[in-house]
Amino acid sequence: MSRLVVISNRVAVPKARGAAGAQGGLAGALNAALRKNGGIWFGWSGEGVKKFTGSINYARSSDGVTTATIDLQYQDVDEYYNGYANSTLWPLFHFRLDLTRYENEFGVGYERVNERFAAAVLPLIEPEDDIWVHDYHLMPLAERLRDKGVKNRIGFFLHIPWPPTNLLVSLPFHEKLVRALLRYDLIGLQNDTWLDSFLHYCRKELGAEVDEETGKVVLDGRTTIAKAYPIGIDYDHFMSKGETGEARQAQQRLMSSTRHRTAMIGVDRLDYSKGLPERLDGIGRFFDNYPERVRDLVFIQIAPPSREDVQSYQQIRAVLEQKTGQINGARSEVDIVPIRYVNRGHSQEELFGFYRGAKIGLVTPLRDGMNLVAKEYVAAQDPSDPGVLILSRFAGAAPQLDCDGEGALMINPHSADDIAHNIRLALDMPLDERKARWERMIGTVREDNVHWWTENFVGDLTAIELD
Repeated sequence: MSRLVVISNRVAVPKARGAAGAQGGLAGALNAALRKNGGIWFGWSGEGVKKFTGSINYARSSDGVTTATIDLQYQDVDEYYNGYANSTLWPLFHFRLDLTRYENEFGVGYERVNERFAAAVLPLIEPEDDIWVHDYHLMPLAERLRDKGVKNRIGFFLHIPWPPTNLLVSLPFHEKLVRALLRYDLIGLQNDTWLDSFLHYCRKELGAEVDEETGKVVLDGRTTIAKAYPIGIDYDHFMSKGETGEARQAQQRLMSSTRHRTAMIGVDRLDYSKGLPERLDGIGRFFDNYPERVRDLVFIQIAPPSREDVQSYQQIRAVLEQKTGQINGARSEVDIVPIRYVNRGHSQEELFGFYRGAKIGLVTPLRDGMNLVAKEYVAAQDPSDPGVLILSRFAGAAPQLDCDGEGALMINPHSADDIAHNIRLALDMPLDERKARWERMIGTVREDNVHWWTENFVGDLTAIELD
């Protein structure tokens, strides 16, 4: 059996007590794949240094997973991570041309770090290894490795959306970037919408030969396969969190504090792609349209900060605090505050309890690669009395959770009226309908989990025949 070499921007380095095997989510799934296949997980340590050395820091968990990390120069962090990855690619791939910054030094830093990744990981790669690279930070990495003589199978998975061609062409050197991406043997995207956009670009802009049925892309005599692999949650691991005292206490805290009002919850990183200002506009519209229902509903928004060094993230935090203050100022009473805005993170156990205690889950990204909060909310519900999921039709999870119109309530996150209307539908939905909708969704959440996703991708990668 071939070893697996996982490469990503950041690495889930095992804690001193060797708890890597206890992790959930993507980190847990990748660790499970590494335990099964053997291998190594390589990436950036998250630390900055004055001078790049390329020296590798090794760690090994108690269950045998080895991680290898390098420190990046402060200039690399500014130009590659804060710059090209999060100020150029992230906003562009989330359809936000207005926030996209095109700076030459960002692109230079991005290329430099991908070269440094390739040079550092090269001695760790054995001839029979299969290599799996993750996300937009490392799109050119296969090309760098190929240039150094690596002939192994190399797969790539993009965790964010792929933008339409007419947006992507605004990126300087977009052809160069996608040609580099096509040096991978297998490219995975989250759903058919992002896959169709990718194949359209390859055909229209590069003149590649594209087979829509198989996802085969042939350019300059080289073949790449592109497929959709919708990622899921670590279902069993997440459900085990619901059995803990911490989860039960969190549920009880939420329910007792709402004073017989229905709790509606949103859990999102503090990010403009999540549609948080638009969400608050929709909630404000609901209270404007149904002022008497301020005693029926309390909205809890958990939004831990992220990428605080990027200016657009500082701006969105200020906007959210302003909008929350305006709605609460207009609708609060002595004993009621309609919106609770929590600007910090919580454990998985606590989130499970909060999800179960909330009878409406509000997930309204303007654009999202997948959105696992939607799937976690569904998983956490009480089968005998489940809540209602309100979901943006622009989330990557929408095709799976729409269930032919009989799963989540699908909304346009740009429309305050649509959000307000569906909040009313969710509040008034009878138990029988709530159960029927939940039962349609839980099957895909349980079966199409992160381990299913990992096995599908790795299985397809290992099946590719090398020249």
